[in-house]
Amino acid sequence: MLKKNVETFLGCDAEYADANIVLFGAPFDSTTSFRPGTRFGPAAIRRESYGLELYSPYQDREVTDGAVFDAGDLELPFGDPAPALAMIEAQAKAILADGKLPFLLGGEHLVTLGAVRAAFAKYPNLHILHFDAHADLRDDYLGSRLSHACVLHRCHDLVGDEKIFQYGIRSGDKSEFDWGKGRVFTHKFDLDGLDATLAKLRGVPVYLTVDLDVLDPSVFPGTGTPEPGGVSFDALRRALTAACGALDVVALDVNELSPHYDPSGVSTAVACKIVRELLITLQK
Repeated sequence: MLKKNVETFLGCDAEYADANIVLFGAPFDSTTSFRPGTRFGPAAIRRESYGLELYSPYQDREVTDGAVFDAGDLELPFGDPAPALAMIEAQAKAILADGKLPFLLGGEHLVTLGAVRAAFAKYPNLHILHFDAHADLRDDYLGSRLSHACVLHRCHDLVGDEKIFQYGIRSGDKSEFDWGKGRVFTHKFDLDGLDATLAKLRGVPVYLTVDLDVLDPSVFPGTGTPEPGGVSFDALRRALTAACGALDVVALDVNELSPHYDPSGVSTAVACKIVRELLITLQK
């Protein structure tokens, strides 16, 4: 008997009612300031995930040990980011209202703001753990306050001072770093000291956002704004599994894959493996 072809991330084909994690994509890159193409990231991650195994030798578990529903990609309008953010927020709110964990695949980093708005509406004491090469703390970029370069500043507008913790940061305008002092905890260049932050964040709701350009371009060249001096795959994998294992992560995203900038497919494979490890860790 033939069945309809519905492409999901590897092992994420549970029924919605049974799932505790809901994967969905936001293929949006209209505010990208350098090289566009992250709109193709979510579809590439799903398609190439079938090059992986369900089983993680790092964790001795499989994706299918839990129940994950893949809702596919939102059909987002191009241009003005406001309606796209509203659609992302509505999707994340619906998932949270059903007692499930929203897992967003970007897209450019601005898509995070829609999901953070939804999480903040349910969890007013929301804290944010942010892995990235870029501070993303500008108040505006070329006059626009809704830009991937401003996304953490817009998140700060919601959550307030001392609620955002950034790691791997190695790029930004001087004014961003100056503004962030006393407002945002920023650890530059690497992931050292993360254990102390995890200890601080225990017991509070956490939104986890992962801009994959935190990785060194030698590991992950397929991104719109590559920044030399990044972390290794294994360092990021260990940090993310430690965070998800220790914290009350209420929503999360992985973003900024531009697959066509890496014809080898290695960057997409890296993104897939990060998503797989997160899905398994979150099944706790």
